Amino acid sequence: MTTPFRIATLVVTLMTIIIGGTAFFRWAEGWSWLDSYFFTVVTLSTVGYGNLVPQTDIGKIGTTVFILMGLGIFAVAVQQFGMFAMRKREEHTEWLVARFEEPEQTANTDTDPVDKADKT
Repeated sequence: MTTPFRIATLVVTLMTIIIGGTAFFRWAEGWSWLDSYFFTVVTLSTVGYGNLVPQTDIGKIGTTVFILMGLGIFAVAVQQFGMFAMRKREEHTEWLVARFEEPEQTANTDTDPVDKADKT
C-alpha cells in the first residue's frame, strides 16, 4: 500500500470515528455538538478529563464499545504517523550522508614527496 493512500485511509477512518462518536453522544446523551465532540476526542485519546460522563444506559454501553473500537484505530493511526515521520527522517539522513561522502579525488590531495623522488 502506498504511503499517501495509507495516510488518507487513516485520516478518513479517524474522521469517521470522531464524527460517528460525536453524533452518537449527541443523540444518546443529548449533549451539545461541542460537548459531544469534546467527549469523543477526550475519550478516544485516553485523556479522560471526567467533566462529562454518560448518564444513560445506552450512552454507557456506547462509550465502552467506542473505547474498544476507537482506541485500536487511534493507536494504529498514531503509530502510522510516527512511522511516516521516522521514514522521512531516515530519507533526509541518507541524503545528508550521501552529500558528505568523500569524492574519489579531491582538490587538495596531498602527495608523498618520496613518491616524486622515485619517479625522477
